Amino acid sequence: MLVFLAMFLVVGGIFIGLSIPLIKGNVPPNRWYGFRVPRTLNDPQVWYPANAYAGWRLLWVGILTLIVAIAAYFIPSLEMVVYTFIVAGVVVMGVAITLVQSFSYLGTLTDERSPV
Repeated sequence: MLVFLAMFLVVGGIFIGLSIPLIKGNVPPNRWYGFRVPRTLNDPQVWYPANAYAGWRLLWVGILTLIVAIAAYFIPSLEMVVYTFIVAGVVVMGVAITLVQSFSYLGTLTDERSPV
């Protein structure tokens, strides 16, 4: 189970590491990294706030992954399969929620910029 703990700690750390430049606005529109959809790629005034928003959510998914991975590791008699499903579920659900919220936020940016 130690291998899975290490793997989930790495995943959480990667999420945190990837989120910080997005939050700070250090990532310009590009094809490889960030919340890359046509709307964000075509307009830097949408790219930066949308990526900062997604970055904050990704940061919290990373933190939550670390917390759950460590806490669940110390639950006595928790089977490895159950441990893996719990932490992987946090990762998958966290990313899914992040995507839904980010697309929703993108819609508000689009609405604010559209002519009335």
